Amino acid sequence: MKEIKAFVKPNRIQRVIEALSDNGFKSMTLSQAEGTGAFKAKGARPSLDFNITDSPVVKVELVCQNEEAQSAIDIILENGKTPEPGDGIIYLSNIEDAFQIKTGKSLKRYDL
Repeated sequence: MKEIKAFVKPNRIQRVIEALSDNGFKSMTLSQAEGTGAFKAKGARPSLDFNITDSPVVKVELVCQNEEAQSAIDIILENGKTPEPGDGIIYLSNIEDAFQIKTGKSLKRYDL
């Protein structure tokens, strides 16, 4: 299994979510975040929570089967990019296993 973490600009997140959902990636987690990358967006401002200048981003997290990962990445790239610099970043990690909290069953052999 693979875990994909993508940091996407808020004005592109709806397109990314809809495209992922339309292509079978139904389960994902979204979080509002503040990025401090090398590129500072036009709307960057001093953070209320941290002593830095930030750019707003949305973190999308999803876990999928190994053979589905490149498809999900391609969907995020296609729907998340803009003509401007600083569109975000995608991380790909291996997941050894996952367990349902209710049953304790491994999800390693099941569709996510």
